[in-house]
Amino acid sequence: MSGEVVKFGIVGVTGVIVNAGVFWVCLKATGPVNSLSGYIATSVAIGTNYLGYRYWLYRDRDAASRKREITLFLVFSGIGMLIENGINAFSVHVLGYHSATDQLIAKNVIGLIAGTAFRFFSYRTWVFKALPETAEPTATTSATAEATDGQELAAQAELMLAAEQIRYAKAE
Repeated sequence: MSGEVVKFGIVGVTGVIVNAGVFWVCLKATGPVNSLSGYIATSVAIGTNYLGYRYWLYRDRDAASRKREITLFLVFSGIGMLIENGINAFSVHVLGYHSATDQLIAKNVIGLIAGTAFRFFSYRTWVFKALPETAEPTATTSATAEATDGQELAAQAELMLAAEQIRYAKAE
């Protein structure tokens, strides 16, 4: 898991750089772009991070249901975005930190730490599911598997025969 945490961190740092850059540019704008700067920056970073997670960190994970994966990724990323920007909103509206530097610290340090912890565990647990482990068959496991398969087959045959006997009994 330590290698996974390091790779998650590398993708995350890339996202932080993208997030901070877009956030800083948007804060310098006027109008709605300035007001929505946290959400715009986080959305761009989410897209960047998805590419890093899917095609580098979790490339060996199950990708059978890409629509499900993307949906869950966006849902958990959205919750992380709310955590991140909620901390920023708290710092601006409750604590009174209005400067761009204060907002950058609140959102991209404190908010990102909280949002990243949430994202790591939710992505790992629900979004990028691990493929089931498959063991290499050995001589003893092959023999055991054959014996188990034979027992299962015999049990199924007995159930089928019992069902047929009941069916014939009802027909008589």
